[in-house]
Amino acid sequence: VRNSRDPHTWLAVRTSLSAALCLTNFASQEVERHNKPEVEVRHSPELLLRPIVVSRTENESILIEPSVNSLRISLRIKQLDDVDKYITDKFTRFLMQRAEAFRILRRKPVAGYDLSFLVLHAHVVGSKMTPDSLISFICDFMTEIDKEISEIKLTINSRARLVASAFLKDMVAKPVA
Repeated sequence: VRNSRDPHTWLAVRTSLSAALCLTNFASQEVERHNKPEVEVRHSPELLLRPIVVSRTENESILIEPSVNSLRISLRIKQLDDVDKYITDKFTRFLMQRAEAFRILRRKPVAGYDLSFLVLHAHVVGSKMTPDSLISFICDFMTEIDKEISEIKLTINSRARLVASAFLKDMVAKPVA
């Protein structure tokens, strides 16, 4: 576990992801002609590598679970209060409903995390995603989702302030009978 609150966190994430993205095309040892992600099915413990947790804060971390033919990246998004929890829940549900557009986003996150990505050997080799672009995407995604949630929270607070002031004006303007 690495704890950090500075830009070195992103260096730790980049380094860990680049080491974990050495995926190979490894067929299932149980079923012939099947190529299932070992990090998901967990049939052969010898094909799973040690998970890595990179923590920015107590409430914000990234779990990297590598295996021979797949990699699962789970994100825990910073949630300091109930409003953050509500916004994060709604925002991540919105993203998970559109998982096909991301191609690597899982519809259901790992327990204890808010979002999970599943990267297969075919994603890295057979598509336009290079390991470097994938690493950049994950780091940018984590940064941008923090910004989006903060902006949504600021918008909610400013609208609540406007509604409360309008309500109080109406209360003060009405004479008490």
